[in-house]
Amino acid sequence: MTTIADRVRQARLAAGLSQTALAGDSFSPSYISLIEAGRREPTDSALTVLAQRLGSTVEYLKHGDDGPNEARARLEIDYAKLDLSAGEPAGARTRISAIDLTSVTNAVRVEALMTLARAHEALGDLESAVAILEPLLDDARARSHNLDSAAIATGLVASYLEGGDMHRAVEVGERILNELEAGGMSGTDEHLRLASTVLWAYVERGDLLYATHRAAELVRQAEALGSPRGRGSVYWNAALVAEQRRDYPLAQRYTERALALLGEGELGRDLPRLRLNYAWLLLRSEPAEPHEALRQLDRALPDLLVIGSEIELSRVDVERSRAHLVLGDLDVAEASAREALRRLGDQPRLETAVAQLALGDALHAREDVAGAARAYRWAADMLGMMSATRQSAAAWRELGDRFLGHGDVAGAAHAFDRALREAGFRPTVPATLREAWTAAAG
Repeated sequence: MTTIADRVRQARLAAGLSQTALAGDSFSPSYISLIEAGRREPTDSALTVLAQRLGSTVEYLKHGDDGPNEARARLEIDYAKLDLSAGEPAGARTRISAIDLTSVTNAVRVEALMTLARAHEALGDLESAVAILEPLLDDARARSHNLDSAAIATGLVASYLEGGDMHRAVEVGERILNELEAGGMSGTDEHLRLASTVLWAYVERGDLLYATHRAAELVRQAEALGSPRGRGSVYWNAALVAEQRRDYPLAQRYTERALALLGEGELGRDLPRLRLNYAWLLLRSEPAEPHEALRQLDRALPDLLVIGSEIELSRVDVERSRAHLVLGDLDVAEASAREALRRLGDQPRLETAVAQLALGDALHAREDVAGAARAYRWAADMLGMMSATRQSAAAWRELGDRFLGHGDVAGAAHAFDRALREAGFRPTVPATLREAWTAAAG
């Protein structure tokens, strides 16, 4: 059981204040010392001043976590997190919005607002998520709360990544990483998690060479200083970088290390998502390992059914389709691809184009050439409606291979051209000359 003395001292240390700084002009340092020694009981008026300076509340200093406002707020935050895990972000947003954040400590306020930002992000409202996290990060930095800064910055970088603002993601992430390193926090879980998130921002921005260099640095740092969970996070993100370079053997080794480090922890998205990614790699290794891929998918599915999104579940169906295609189970391959498309609906998504590719492959294997061609055309139409990313470039590249295999040279040329453009390679021949060549070829 903590006392007022314990809570004042803990809050002061967390705020990075000396006894003299906490005393200010209102008290003497010796009075603060007596309070923290348990030899003086502060009045409510004194606690009001102390709470304001400590970023706390009178209720918390008097009662700790057992105070009614604090306990009620923490309970609502826990329920909101359960809502998020269950795929109900609207419920989480409603719960957090109902909390009176003026009556709780700064630590609870930060946790509540970060949970609210996650709910907005899950609902696709990235602007609201950023509007919460930017001032929250400024406040944490002003208070020199490095742990809060790291956690908030990780969420903010992820929001900018999701929104496509890679430059801002890198800018925010690097600034906080520098502050963490200056504060002696290199190699901590918070530092490694943020660094791993920034690493993916470099990949998305197209700085693949630097991302590869940075991933190797992070692996060395994690091995020397990190906890198992921090190291697992680094290995996972290093595997994603290796994937982008199409170095699948290295990506597979990194993923296996991440799986070994993360283990069978509490229910969360990390482990089943990692297993799903591992299955993806196993189907692209030489030779492919469809049986082990299906085993990983079977282990990931129960958790994803509880906490995963329809997009993640559609990825399970697509990879299951590909595994059964390799094994020659064509009925299951086609059915799995169609189930992925059913989950995704009609909204234009990269995942829908990928599922159409899987369906086309299954139909082609069944010698349904016309059906396969329709699926590939659907994939092309879907990709044509989306903005350019490295992932869409890879999908166009795969689609070009399919068109070429079907003898559709024009379709293949168009798909390969789109792949190059979306990977950042622009035409060097003037448009008028290209038109003249096309006319001459016609």
